[in-house]
Amino acid sequence: MRKAIRNTSLAVLLLSAGIVTACTAANGAAAPDQKPTEEVSLEGPKDAKEVEAFADSVFADNMKKFNTVGSNFVVVKDGKVLLSKGYGYADREKKIPVDKNTVFQIGSVTKSFTALAAMQLVDQGKIDLKHDIQEYLGGMKVPNKTGKPLTMFDLLTYTSGVDLPDIVTDYSVEYLNKDISMKGYLNKNMPTVVRPPGEVYTYDNFGFMLAGYAVENVSGMPYSQYMEKNVFKPLGMNKTSVRLTPEILSNMAAHYGPNGELQPTNGFAPSEKPDGGMTSTGEDMAKYLIVHLNKGEFEGKQIVSRKSIDLMHTYQFYADPAIPITTVGFEGYFNNVMNGQHVILKGGNVPGHSSLIALLPEKNTALYLSYNNDSMMSLGVYEAFMNHYFPKTVEAQPSTYSKISKQAAQAYVGLYRNTRLYGVRSKISYADGNLFMETGTTGKHTLKMVHPLLFEDEAGNKMAFKKDKSGDITYFYYTNPNGMDFVAYSQKVKMKPAFSDVPNDSVYKSYIDNLNSLDIMGAKSGNRFDPKGKMTQGEFADVLLRAHGMHTFPDEFRENKKRMIAGVPNYQPKSLITRQMAAVMIQNLKHAVPETKVKLTGKTDSWAVDAIAALVSQGITDPDTKINSGQTVNFRSTQTLSRQEASALLDKAFGYYNLPIKP
Repeated sequence: MRKAIRNTSLAVLLLSAGIVTACTAANGAAAPDQKPTEEVSLEGPKDAKEVEAFADSVFADNMKKFNTVGSNFVVVKDGKVLLSKGYGYADREKKIPVDKNTVFQIGSVTKSFTALAAMQLVDQGKIDLKHDIQEYLGGMKVPNKTGKPLTMFDLLTYTSGVDLPDIVTDYSVEYLNKDISMKGYLNKNMPTVVRPPGEVYTYDNFGFMLAGYAVENVSGMPYSQYMEKNVFKPLGMNKTSVRLTPEILSNMAAHYGPNGELQPTNGFAPSEKPDGGMTSTGEDMAKYLIVHLNKGEFEGKQIVSRKSIDLMHTYQFYADPAIPITTVGFEGYFNNVMNGQHVILKGGNVPGHSSLIALLPEKNTALYLSYNNDSMMSLGVYEAFMNHYFPKTVEAQPSTYSKISKQAAQAYVGLYRNTRLYGVRSKISYADGNLFMETGTTGKHTLKMVHPLLFEDEAGNKMAFKKDKSGDITYFYYTNPNGMDFVAYSQKVKMKPAFSDVPNDSVYKSYIDNLNSLDIMGAKSGNRFDPKGKMTQGEFADVLLRAHGMHTFPDEFRENKKRMIAGVPNYQPKSLITRQMAAVMIQNLKHAVPETKVKLTGKTDSWAVDAIAALVSQGITDPDTKINSGQTVNFRSTQTLSRQEASALLDKAFGYYNLPIKP
């Protein structure tokens, strides 16, 4: 889930958000390497042998393409298992094959189980979806600045409005043998509701952990015990677990990175994670798919009511009438991949394991797969499945566009920040009847108006704007399969008052104002920025981590703190920082690729040369650093860094710019 924003696995962020395509061409057609599909009934898979032959081919191709070591695959139709098969190795080194009983960590697929558990308590009248969630927390308080109560419905539809939705995303090997309570962890890591609950979607790990804690508190038993008694046992899911017990670990598939490298198994904090901590097998997950397709019934017993299942299978939140986002517990993205079908999905990922379930309730069809690496393979399998069994029958008509006036466009323009990934920032501007977006993840895009609040970029990707409760355009939701802008809304940044000691004509003013408004780097004292003041190494490190934007993920934050100072000799938090030290620390997190050959003049220590050259070649410099003819530059490497210089370097490195920038 993390390349381009995080330095580890892209799949962790993407699959935990249930993304459904990375292999789709911009116009919604199958990707160029997609094999043509034979003519198949739109009723979906029917013959077990045909399904197996299809799966064998798809997994042979995709496991090779994504360097996947081992996977399982389940297809259910009309309450029957058509296929439950393993591919490759659960443990490559020990030559242990994957089979229907191989244990995988299913990551955020756990969220759908938590939603089902909550709906069981709704069925019993013990939880009201629209009541203040604090009624069900046993005295635990969730800070709320909005004046609108946070409800279970908000939690289960990813619309809690908290400022730190990933504050509970915490993995580490050291957690394996510890018992960390959910209550204690939440009390120490409690975010604040800063947007009215229900207003906009943001992929939300905290929300589902809090929902799980409510299940625990209302039921009077630990979350794991509740799930075992009320979900796993009734469904006969005898090898599914909330906790990483020694038995589970002994049967678990090994973990591998995107390049096939063996990785350690991580534990969780807290030890029971309703947002992403379950393990299961193909055989058990087939039963979970069946209960969903049977409207909550399993072997003659109603596990959860039909009404509750309908809420889980029906989209509750839309960015636009044409853009469904979430049900209760499930999600859906990129309608063009659904081929006109009603599909709900839940993806999941922990380091080294990935999973996906897809339900087509109207077709009584579902699939599940897990595999042991960080990649987007599940999305390729899902797309192949849809194109094979439910191909498009009607091509979407091209959109028609209208010009937007300069006056009307002013309501849209501004700097926006992703409500989940603070490192994803976008600038919306206007010219010649269209809006333009510039973002560091996918570049610059022309946005043409389909109708007020709905736009399309040059590839047909939708951008839906949304007004806040005051009627002001405050958010946009953008779906682009090539970027990471689609795991949350982005919210317009309210620019703060200017500093009294930063002149309007200062070449640093825009950088200073941006970082201040983004709460990255503020006043030194009162309303004074102290632009020429110096910074300590520790002060710069704190600002750098906020500018990078991944400080809201505890596990990634720990790694970035270490990564940030790698190769920096004699890091001393209380000592002043030099320009060359700042450049190395930025490059350690930015990983800028040299665009042009730069020759440094003046004194630069050898450990900083490559980092400075990479940043300068990408245009990441302060205004007082000039690139001369012959690409020579004096970075003034050994001088101490000023606050205004820091603002320019950080805004250029981690702002909305699309690199490479040509110097």
